[in-house]
Amino acid sequence: MRIALVHDHLTQKGGAEKVLEAMAELYPEAPIFTLVHDPATFQSANKIHTSFLQKLTRNKNKFQWLLPLMPTATEHHDLKDFDIVISSSSIFAKGIITQPNTLHICYCHTPPRFLWLDYHSYVNELKTNKLIKKILPIVLTRLRQWDRLAASRVNHFVANSHEVQRRIAHFYNRPSEVIHPPVDTGKFHISTKNDGYYLAGGRLVSYKRFDIIVTAFNRLNMKLKIFGTGPEFDKLREMAKPNIEFLGQISDKDKPNLYSHALAFINPQIEDFGITVVEAMASGRPVIALRAGGALETIIEKQTGMFFDEQCWEDLADAILRFNPENFDPQKIREHALQWDKENFKQNLQKFITEKYECRH
Repeated sequence: MRIALVHDHLTQKGGAEKVLEAMAELYPEAPIFTLVHDPATFQSANKIHTSFLQKLTRNKNKFQWLLPLMPTATEHHDLKDFDIVISSSSIFAKGIITQPNTLHICYCHTPPRFLWLDYHSYVNELKTNKLIKKILPIVLTRLRQWDRLAASRVNHFVANSHEVQRRIAHFYNRPSEVIHPPVDTGKFHISTKNDGYYLAGGRLVSYKRFDIIVTAFNRLNMKLKIFGTGPEFDKLREMAKPNIEFLGQISDKDKPNLYSHALAFINPQIEDFGITVVEAMASGRPVIALRAGGALETIIEKQTGMFFDEQCWEDLADAILRFNPENFDPQKIREHALQWDKENFKQNLQKFITEKYECRH
């Protein structure tokens, strides 16, 4: 079987890219097609093909200004020679054009948030001139139409969580099967050392609501560490008092100790799945999370973590004050997290792809 992998863009290192890495390990001969690639951010033994957008931008982290061209660039990926194409999509990768005899399976991290879930906040919070703000809704309406059409090109959808499965059904009117994303649980460990800080981290973007965490810990005056970078980094750091430390990008080597030495991991956002939550649990640490999204699928209340109900700093602060780390067993927390190990993901995905391919032949 000739297999190709398609990913939206390779300009950051997040949960979607960890999924792609696992896919590339599963199919090491499969080339990867993507809109834009920053070699400093993502490396792979698989051959990587980029679109014409690669030559149109020097700063690969600011290529979002080429948004209106992305559907066309996606459709220009030449996939006619492949029997199976697996798209890893949270934006437009599912919109590839394949041959009638090609099996197209889309692993959907979420329908595009800025088109469907966070449309109004995306337009209102975008920092640009008034003319672009007036034109943008028209552009986004056309992109929504294309995105819905693109979803019809997929033979089979795989959702990364039941939360995303509901979104696929609602926005695309398509069924999907849930295969949770991979976590490299073997890299994480339980530690007897506790450094007395709370931990949060990931991509620092507005919808993840790190502002709630900063405000809560400003009031509580407790020790907090935040890892990760993103457009909200400077704003959050300006808000924070000295008890809050911003670590920036953390290496894979340093992350296990960072997790395992914390009191708990804080998750105030509505995640599609939430790989950082599972990484924290693989380190034996409980999670304090908003009762919504992917956290409902990974956290067992009072066993591997606790929930708060309102997405506001007051409710988060109340949960932190009620939290007692002695109520949680690190070994049981880690054992719970092992079900999302990367090898399980590979086996489940390969089984799904093989079954669907055999059904066509």
